[in-house]
Amino acid sequence: MRSDELVLKQILDFAQNDANIRAVVMNGSRVNPNVKHDIFCDYDIICFVHDLERFVNDKSWMPTFGELVIMQFNRHDDFPEDQFVFLMQFADGVRIDLSFAKMKMVSPSLEDSLTVVLMDKDQCLPPISAPDESSYITKKPSQTEYDLMVNEFWWVSTYVAKALWRNEPVTAKYLFEVIVRDCLNKMVTWYIAMQHDWQINVGKMGKKFGKLLPPDLWQELLLTYPGIEEEDVWQALFRAGVLMRKVSIPVAENLGYFYHYDEDEQVTAYLQQVKNLPKDAQSFD
Repeated sequence: MRSDELVLKQILDFAQNDANIRAVVMNGSRVNPNVKHDIFCDYDIICFVHDLERFVNDKSWMPTFGELVIMQFNRHDDFPEDQFVFLMQFADGVRIDLSFAKMKMVSPSLEDSLTVVLMDKDQCLPPISAPDESSYITKKPSQTEYDLMVNEFWWVSTYVAKALWRNEPVTAKYLFEVIVRDCLNKMVTWYIAMQHDWQINVGKMGKKFGKLLPPDLWQELLLTYPGIEEEDVWQALFRAGVLMRKVSIPVAENLGYFYHYDEDEQVTAYLQQVKNLPKDAQSFD
């Protein structure tokens, strides 16, 4: 595997030798002082250029960085005509997410607090502070955001129950692991942030949950990941409800919000009723 020094040299040599590239910055985990680097840390690079489309129309530059395993090309969600990225996984384990952006994207790009300047040919970049996680601090939800998250959790839980009763395990697993899970993990994120006075980066996709949750809650969360058997999913669904309650109520109290105990109690009772319903039932009574 190439060393960090070699990869950065290849990136800077590439930028230095291309007159179209005027400045280069790196952001993400590799500039985060709070992240322990390992072999899977990406190189998140932005090259500011005059002619953006040239790198799409002529990809002869790509082998410069090594033997590709797979590559993905994406345009910026908010600025599709002004910035795009080549996500590149190389055979030696190196991963480079190489963005190209028009010069007018300098200001919005530098709003990311995890950014360092690697090259500035024209001295066009403004001074920036040392990298920190301030852009990634978990924000307090509004009462509306909070209510929607709790409501979505309990609402979609009824869909999981319906799919289980109908013997539709794939549908039940999808609803539980995608929609219900997203609501639960979001509330867990808020719970952790609350425990740190809303001054912490909890990370994406639950990556820091194991380190930041109290051990008992961490184990409870792990027990919400079921197998495919119907009873496993039912038990995970009920455990998820217990955990949702445990984290939602303190978050509401911390923020001065109202927790809808009625939804919680009524849906929990409904789920138990569906679980006990015979498979050949013709009526819900």
